[in-house]
Amino acid sequence: MKLIKTEEAVGHVLCHDMTQIIKDTYKDARFRKGHVVTEEDIPVLLSMGKENLCVWEMVPGMVHENDAAERLYALCANDRMERSEVKEGKIELRAACDGLFRVDSGKLVAVNSIDDIMIATRKGNTAVRKGDKLAGMRVIPLIIQEEKLRAAEKAAGDAPLLELLPYVKKTAAIVATGSEVKKGLIQDTFTPVVRDKLASYGIKTLSVAYSGDGVENVANAVSEARKTGADLILCAGGMSVDPDDNTPGGIRQSGARIVAYGAPVLPGAMFLLGYFEDGTPVCGLPGCVMYAGATIFDLVLPRLAAGVPVGKADLVAYGEGGLCLGCKPCHWPNCPFGR
Repeated sequence: MKLIKTEEAVGHVLCHDMTQIIKDTYKDARFRKGHVVTEEDIPVLLSMGKENLCVWEMVPGMVHENDAAERLYALCANDRMERSEVKEGKIELRAACDGLFRVDSGKLVAVNSIDDIMIATRKGNTAVRKGDKLAGMRVIPLIIQEEKLRAAEKAAGDAPLLELLPYVKKTAAIVATGSEVKKGLIQDTFTPVVRDKLASYGIKTLSVAYSGDGVENVANAVSEARKTGADLILCAGGMSVDPDDNTPGGIRQSGARIVAYGAPVLPGAMFLLGYFEDGTPVCGLPGCVMYAGATIFDLVLPRLAAGVPVGKADLVAYGEGGLCLGCKPCHWPNCPFGR
């Protein structure tokens, strides 16, 4: 920093806000910290009584915070994201559509490990709506060494750190298991819940079949559901270890490759995920999906809706954060569950 005459400040960076007061009309920062002084600014600054200015001296090898923010933005920018203008050295990103937000976590850590650089994002692999804030980025000082930005660019690599995938799965078929439901002994309160969850991701339910109990019955119902051409097949109920609960066996017998039966998530430990040869996902939904505010299904559904394959390792990773705290009222998705 140095103190210089205002007339000599063109091209230099202001170290603090410069407030202008016009009686009964205006009182605010006329020039913000970090502003690069131009020739046109000189008369205004002098009229504000600023004959000397405290500035950063721009020297070779240093980059202004606004220019640095642009370079960090370039590491994150991707389709379906809208950016803000640079304000006080910061750029923010928002979602331009509904979709699944993803983060290259390893590379983000590598970039943020470089001194004086920061990129903050919301949690990856989560559902976002159009207009939701996704990320913000800036450097810490008013000016930063070029070599630090180059190091950040090297750490980020060629692919963007952030990604927003639109939902591509548009249809689903539901198989409601249980003889008590098929016989009409109890009302089906499970299917309406599943329909609503699907609809929130733009997924239309093409069919609902009531299979009753038994491995053969469930397998046949799943096979018929596949004939509808649905992008996603869901089996509701029958997922516990009771002798009459045959949904897992029925899904397996229908020809699906089982990724996992069971997940380290509460509620939702008895969740099943599988895929057919053509890539169609099939899920076995435990009873908690019917009554709990948020379950394993809410964590996995955004990925499935975006067409992102979910593997065993993805489900295992939910163990940390996979315990619902049962808040009353439920605050999902604004809570730590699944995060």
